[in-house]
Amino acid sequence: MIIDCHGHYTTAPRQHQAFRDAQLARLADASLPAPAPAAISDDEIRESVEDNQLKLLRRRGADLMLFSPKASGMEHHVPDAETARAWARVSNDLVHRVVGLFPRHFAGVCQLPQTPGGTLDDATAELRRCVESLGFVGCNLNPDPSGGYWTSPPLTDEYWFPLYEAMVELDVPAMIHVSTSCNPSFHTLGAHYLNADTSVFMQLLQADLFDRFPTLRFVIPHGGGAVPYHWGRYRGLAVRMGRPDPSEHVMNNVFFDTCVYHQAGIDLLHRVVPADNILFASEMLGAVRGADPETGIAWDDTKRYVDQADLTDEQRHKVFEANTRRVYPRLHARLTAEGR
Repeated sequence: MIIDCHGHYTTAPRQHQAFRDAQLARLADASLPAPAPAAISDDEIRESVEDNQLKLLRRRGADLMLFSPKASGMEHHVPDAETARAWARVSNDLVHRVVGLFPRHFAGVCQLPQTPGGTLDDATAELRRCVESLGFVGCNLNPDPSGGYWTSPPLTDEYWFPLYEAMVELDVPAMIHVSTSCNPSFHTLGAHYLNADTSVFMQLLQADLFDRFPTLRFVIPHGGGAVPYHWGRYRGLAVRMGRPDPSEHVMNNVFFDTCVYHQAGIDLLHRVVPADNILFASEMLGAVRGADPETGIAWDDTKRYVDQADLTDEQRHKVFEANTRRVYPRLHARLTAEGR
């Protein structure tokens, strides 16, 4: 079985975005009525997925995708808590409907209603709702709700602990995923996403978060940002700061995905990071669409790169299936119950 641990509903019917636009319009003009969630039929959802993620999933040889709302659309920089709650709930409910229509091919991962400087009460409540009532298997956690200005404390700060306590209790991991960048210095897809991946790893290196939460698990996407390329730097910094080696201190709880869009990058990832810490993912249809003009291969057809990497059969099985089932035990339980 091949499990893609990183997919977003980037092709949701247009009515979903219209609801969001109405939300934002009401924030600008309080005299406007509160918008109602969009009316979207099952047929519209089927069409939006069958012609996109599902078609490519089948064509490229994968079986199931962990599916979450559009990352750049989470827009956690919008400060109104009520708006954030409603937007997360509607977005997660829509993903739940996708999973209900295509249960063999999708599993839900939820958006959290975060706001800059806000409490995590709403995020924790939405996580519980999605896991306990909707059967979701994980969440996306934004370490920078400000959208590129980094006003929140590091992920090792006690501010985040209420959410971690719920994650540990529910036994679900978080994928570290920022949303859109409001800072013109950082392009959302080419800078902000990778900045966050890299910065969070350094935050974890500097502190002892996993001593307090030994079963807490994070997936750092996009191949871990710059971390594999600069692994020696992080080991050297750990020595300089009197910290343990990251392979012992962090990597029992942190995992990287394979959203790296060229062969050399995938090869480096697998040479540096142990096979036990790599989860297959494509992020299709996401940041990088189209095909490499030099090879004709779609940028996000990452299975081709993993197939060509110098891995043993056992390592390849870990990357394609076993690691994701281990990191997402609720997914494993569901698949086992289905005989898969």
